[in-house]
Parts: sequence; structure tokens; C-alpha cells
Amino acid sequence: MSVRLKPSTRDGRLEQVFDVAIADLYATAASPDASAALTRAMELRSFLALAEEQVVRVRDRVRHAMAAERDMDELSAGDLRFDAQWLEAALDARDYRAALDDLLRTMPTAGQQPRPVRMAQPVATTLPTAAPAPQRAGAARARP
Repeated sequence: MSVRLKPSTRDGRLEQVFDVAIADLYATAASPDASAALTRAMELRSFLALAEEQVVRVRDRVRHAMAAERDMDELSAGDLRFDAQWLEAALDARDYRAALDDLLRTMPTAGQQPRPVRMAQPVATTLPTAAPAPQRAGAARARP
């Protein structure tokens, strides 16, 4: 399954901020004129969706291994240790969630337009023209 079709815990927030469905956000992010913020947001969402899927898989695998009806002789400390390490790595994906939250927090809402930047000092658009210098101004006099 494509990462675009996998759910993530931040899909609702992304759709709220951009006011567009996730599938459409991916299509827009793939266009050459996509904003850097949208491209980053969709990349972070992709990482997050994959990591969250792995958390669910490992959780379900551990639950299955530890089920009450399972034979105790089938338990493997090595397998459980590996699953614990894998789960820890997948849970580190919270960094992706935090990064995505930070990015979305700093973005303007869908209805806001970026405001032009005001310069601190006025900028001259034309230079004043100086009067022409007298024809012999600054010329040395010839000595007799």
C-alpha cells in the first residue's frame, strides 16, 4: 500500500491547515510550483505514517506472542527483545510528529495571505539630478 493511502495521526490537522484532502495535498506537493512548507509537511507525514504503521504491527505481534492461549514453550526472549528494540525505534517517530506540529503551527491558516515585508527605512526610487557644472569649473588658469 502506498504511503499516501496509509493513515497518520496528523491527517486531520494537515487537512485543517491546508483546507484540502490528503490525496490532493500529495498531488499539489508533487507539482513544481509547490511551496517548500507543503513539500516538507508531506514528507514528514509520509515518515510519520510509516512509523505509526510499524508501531501497530509490533504491538500486534507482541500481543499475539503473549496471548493467554499461546503455548509458553513458543515464547522466545530473543524475538521479544528484537520486537522491543523495533518498537522503541518506531516510537521515536514522535520526533516526526513534533516536527510536523511545529511546521503546521508556524504556517498561516488557509485563508491568510502572506503580508508584504515593510522596510525600516524608505527607499529612494529615483536619484535627484544635479545641475551641470560650469564649463570651466575647476580648470586651472593658464599663466602668461
